[in-house]
Amino acid sequence: MPNNKHESLIFTIMMCFVMVLGMSLYNAYLIQGQVSAAMLSQAWLGFPFAYIIAMALDVLVVSKNAKTVAFKYIIKPEQSQAVKGITISICMVIPMVICMSGYGAVIGALHTGVWQDLVGQWINNIGKNVLVALPLQLLIAGPLVRKTFRRVFPVGVIQG
Repeated sequence: MPNNKHESLIFTIMMCFVMVLGMSLYNAYLIQGQVSAAMLSQAWLGFPFAYIIAMALDVLVVSKNAKTVAFKYIIKPEQSQAVKGITISICMVIPMVICMSGYGAVIGALHTGVWQDLVGQWINNIGKNVLVALPLQLLIAGPLVRKTFRRVFPVGVIQG
């Protein structure tokens, strides 16, 4: 886990990148129905703006509230770093899925011009996305980013 604000920002940039890329690929696959050049193109072209929105949501809204909920209601001080990390990850993934699924519903409505079922599409997106986002975070992105982060920022080394 990051030890200061500088490390925390870098960790957030890394984690958000991996999660948004993974979820962009997944959602493009859902739309295209197959892995193809068009699917990869759709995911890659949608990635930058989705990344900006996700970073803003994470930094300005979700992160602080998720950590507050985790430490106030779920995590006990004596619990291991692993338990703390998993709990915070879950507390962050759920609101991010809710927010980014809404973003996806709006982007879909912009592309199709169909706004009548925006709320229904948002709810549908939440169901589909949470099934992939939680395992992606807990099994792939979380371990990969933590390992990479600790190689760049070893524990106990003072960063300038």
